[in-house]
Amino acid sequence: MSNSRKVLFIDSQHPRLQKDLEAAGFSCDMQYEWDRAKIASELPNYIGIVIRSRIKLDKELISKGTNLKFIARAGAGMENIDVAYAHTVGIHCLHAPEGNRDAVGEHAIGMLLSLFNNICRANNEVRNGIWIREGNRGVELQGKTVGIIGYGNMGSAFAKRLQGFGVAVLAYDKYKKDFSDEYTKEASLAEIFQEADVLSIHVPLTDETHYMINGSFLGKFRKNIYVINTARGKVVKTNDLVECMKKGKILGACLDVLEYEALSFEGLDKDKLPEPFQYLIESDKVVLTPHIAGWTYESHEKIVAILAEKILACTSH
Repeated sequence: MSNSRKVLFIDSQHPRLQKDLEAAGFSCDMQYEWDRAKIASELPNYIGIVIRSRIKLDKELISKGTNLKFIARAGAGMENIDVAYAHTVGIHCLHAPEGNRDAVGEHAIGMLLSLFNNICRANNEVRNGIWIREGNRGVELQGKTVGIIGYGNMGSAFAKRLQGFGVAVLAYDKYKKDFSDEYTKEASLAEIFQEADVLSIHVPLTDETHYMINGSFLGKFRKNIYVINTARGKVVKTNDLVECMKKGKILGACLDVLEYEALSFEGLDKDKLPEPFQYLIESDKVVLTPHIAGWTYESHEKIVAILAEKILACTSH
């Protein structure tokens, strides 16, 4: 088959993606073990490449794909792709945040309720024969103000799921205007600093957002707050977050992502686990999960179904 219909998969995906593409006449080549050099040498043979996070597609590697029409990432974040360069050479960069936004919204709610009600700690205590009620008295979400930074797929899904809890939801998005809806009120950062009891972060990782949530940012909140991060670890400067926790400025944190994750998100960078991380794992005011907020059985399939539609749309002309 000519390379006009060949697609290279370098990361494993839900089998539906291969099935949908092959039904549309594409040939799918599964090469999960190829290293960067092998991918570079073979890339001219493909119209598209499907990835998750194993290999970083920078300008040097993308430039080898002289016949590429698309790069498709099965997920939401695009920080491991040089999107700007790809666009300059006419390559479509596709992702599927619509596919895991529901999972992220639900996970953020679950983490927050677990933190507020001491569920993780109480669960461990009961399993060890310890029965403490007063020491595990919880905090209600009702009546709180939740501030959302970034009102795209993830931020809006979280706001939608907050309905019914009796909270006020304020959202700030630097790149959107007039987005108030039945779930949230558009707000300035100043309003969120003034009113929020809970801060939830839903921005992509870019040069602009790297360490955006630092000591200076957190210090602007009028109240002592709780922080939720289901976005990217390096949006939050962990050392500053921990210092704010020690001072009582941050009352607790729900962290599905950490700046210490490896590029592939498949593990922690074991050589870079400093003191702030030790503080997090020892604190019962922190709920930690291993980058699974968008990682459900349902999202696994929804992501590739949406990705297949986008691939077919961008190659149909």
